[in-house]
Amino acid sequence: MTLWLIRAGSRGEHEQKFLDECRVYVAWDGLDVDLGALADRQALVRELEVRFPDEKARALVNWSSQVWPFVKEMAKGDWVVMPSKIQSGLYFGELTSDYHFEAEGPNPYYHWRSINWFSGLIPRSVFPQDLLYSFGAFMTICRVQRNDAEARVKAMATRNWKAEGVRDSAPRTPAGLQESEGSEEAADAANVNLEELAADRIERLIEARFKGHGLTALVEAILRAEGYTTYRSPEGADGGADILAGGGELGFGKPQICVEVKSGSDPVDRPTVDKLIGAGQKFGAETCLFVSWGGFKPNVQKELARDFFRVRLWSRKDLLEKLFAHYEQLPEETRLALPLKKVWMVAQEAD
Repeated sequence: MTLWLIRAGSRGEHEQKFLDECRVYVAWDGLDVDLGALADRQALVRELEVRFPDEKARALVNWSSQVWPFVKEMAKGDWVVMPSKIQSGLYFGELTSDYHFEAEGPNPYYHWRSINWFSGLIPRSVFPQDLLYSFGAFMTICRVQRNDAEARVKAMATRNWKAEGVRDSAPRTPAGLQESEGSEEAADAANVNLEELAADRIERLIEARFKGHGLTALVEAILRAEGYTTYRSPEGADGGADILAGGGELGFGKPQICVEVKSGSDPVDRPTVDKLIGAGQKFGAETCLFVSWGGFKPNVQKELARDFFRVRLWSRKDLLEKLFAHYEQLPEETRLALPLKKVWMVAQEAD
């Protein structure tokens, strides 16, 4: 079994299509040529030169190093990990077909393989840091193999994604692969998404210091920083709402929000969201906010438009974005429990 990393767009714009259709695509815009008919990788570079004449030669070679394995090296039975950009988590699947070329597209969906997404959304926090480092490549398609990643991921799957023990997670290098090799693999430090890895560490700190009802307190602090006056239910039975929030100094202003916070790792399903909407009506709230650290099941995201004017969903990714936006306005005790510092770095440079 070979493990491959595939991303569904820099912003996750193809993610729902990948999941709904049980397919993974090479979503390069305008690449309308049967890649399976090309003789070698150099022929692919020539096709890229025709379609992207303004791109640098180095960039085209880099692209070919990602596209070519999708066509020629991947095989039925190989596993794929797809980092989610919509929520904080990873999807795992098994390839179930050979490469297909769809001449009619639509653009950019000309090239695909079918896949069985067997895992659901797995929280990033259950994976050790060295595996997350491998999953953090900027590359859209690449093989993940450093630190015995393939065997370790398969072992975690057999344990229902239970986190590794210390012995299991000891870094190691596969036989025959020297640390200086693998410039095209996921662990190449020059291609690692440092922002994503930093978010992983912050998530672990939140899980350690804001367990259970503590996460509700963190959400309340963020809402207060946004200008809401809040009421937080005591720990225990909450009558359907963890937080009530209203605009203005006394909380009588608009909007009036009914908030539910789930700190567990399991994705929330549709009936649970509907229950919050019902609670919002009971409390007379204009809208509801559901914060789920474990994210939401795919059908919840798909049906969100139906309840656009009644509910908003925050996964841990959304919660982090709000945290970063309002960190300086949070109470001192919250910032002491969650010490963060802004840093500047060079963004990924074009090839």
